Amino acid sequence: MKKRRRPVEKPPPRAAPLRPPAGGLRWWHCLLGLAAALVILLEVYQPALRGPFVFDDPYLPFTDPDALERPLKHWIGGVRPLLMASFWLNARLSGMEPYTYHLFNVLLHWVSGFLVFLVVRRLLVYAGTEGASREILAVFAAGVFLLHPVQTESVAYVASRSEALSVMFFSGALALYLWRRREVVSWPVAAGVLLLFGAAVTTKEHTAVLPALLLLTDLFFGGGVAGVRRNWRLYVPVAVGGALALRFVWRVLGHADTAGFKLAEVTWYEYFFTQCRMLWRYLRLFVLPIGQTIDYDVPWSRSLLEHGAVFGLAGLLALAVAAFLLRRRYPLASYGVFAFLLLMAPTSSVAPIVDPIAERRMYLPLLGLPLVAVEFLRRWRIRPVALAAALGGILVLAGALAQQRNRVWGSDVALWEDAVAHAPGKYRPRSQLAFAYFKAGRCAEAERHYEIASRLVAPDYRLYYNWGLAHTCLGRTQDARRQYLAALEDCRRQLERDPNNQAARQIVRLVEERLGLR
Repeated sequence: MKKRRRPVEKPPPRAAPLRPPAGGLRWWHCLLGLAAALVILLEVYQPALRGPFVFDDPYLPFTDPDALERPLKHWIGGVRPLLMASFWLNARLSGMEPYTYHLFNVLLHWVSGFLVFLVVRRLLVYAGTEGASREILAVFAAGVFLLHPVQTESVAYVASRSEALSVMFFSGALALYLWRRREVVSWPVAAGVLLLFGAAVTTKEHTAVLPALLLLTDLFFGGGVAGVRRNWRLYVPVAVGGALALRFVWRVLGHADTAGFKLAEVTWYEYFFTQCRMLWRYLRLFVLPIGQTIDYDVPWSRSLLEHGAVFGLAGLLALAVAAFLLRRRYPLASYGVFAFLLLMAPTSSVAPIVDPIAERRMYLPLLGLPLVAVEFLRRWRIRPVALAAALGGILVLAGALAQQRNRVWGSDVALWEDAVAHAPGKYRPRSQLAFAYFKAGRCAEAERHYEIASRLVAPDYRLYYNWGLAHTCLGRTQDARRQYLAALEDCRRQLERDPNNQAARQIVRLVEERLGLR
């Protein structure tokens, strides 16, 4: 009796090669595109480029009069060393002249836009988009990232350089991973990704989600679970790096005054309930960027039923389920939805931050959101010239809106007048507007807004001192003295609670000098 031969098992089909098809863009196309993008960006951001330091900018280390005398190692000895090194370079080049600081931010934004172009172009290859449409859609996605009005805060605000610099490293790591020459990740590529990941997470902690985004990318476009196993050279060191990054983030949150689980203003679950609403606000700002402001006035959701948080959560769950079920039919859109939720998670999930919403938190997630639009645009049966014209019109509109927003950021008075118009009953915009008026020599308006601010919350030593400065400017000596003494009394109360309160100590010194007590 003959033995039956066992059928030979065929090896599973290999994933599609990672290299893009021949043809397409040439190097000089990229150079021309980069030059055009830089010219457009400089024009759009021109109002803010000539603007002053605003809000928290004056508290950055380069404003210290002794900063330039200190060596570089002093600047980079704490957290975010690459960010501090960039400020050190600016200070060396131009001292306290704001222009170069703003210009540096624009240049970082420009580089990140090119990296977004590379990322989206490769994802379009994976999705099977070919020809001129692929290049047009990649340029459009990069243009949305560069010109969307919601990006203005991250670029025009010097203190938000951590966003632009960290996202440049983040998108560089993702582009390097996607543009590798071999299907299996090599050790040099793994080392490059890990190096850029380290640079990103030590510049701003929210980029610690990069390993999760790489995993999501492999699951969608790299062969699924088999692709993840194949790229163990990357995932083993990145997993170790991710664990170290999470430990680093946890340590930073433990010492932060405006974020972390020790915040008195809000618990982790109240923050989560609120973010179930705020994520929809972010999506609305992406689609319809109106009503922008530096300081939103939104109430906390102290329970799931308060302010519609339950509907926000239900909508997010429905969105995630729909993206999962439609992942094969609409891969880019599904990937974009999950990327958005993932990239928003560090700032908009359960780790409390004192401000429930801030436009700069959208800077990183704008890597993913344009992919949702690109998914449906690539299915639009239209000639490439007509497609380019239609999408070009959208980018022109976005650029015009961004330039209009930059005019607001070009003046601290305009910035805080805009904020007060959007949140007239909130203390911080009102007090910041008063201080902006004082700096501009408009002391009567400053005094009036300090008086309004004092009715919104219980005044503290900062308000008393600044209010006293406005009275001094107006020649009201007795009113100024009354405010200075109130500031001094509040400072002493604060120092009894916390003897290390350096801000209170500084106000004590300034008040005593003004009152002749020293």
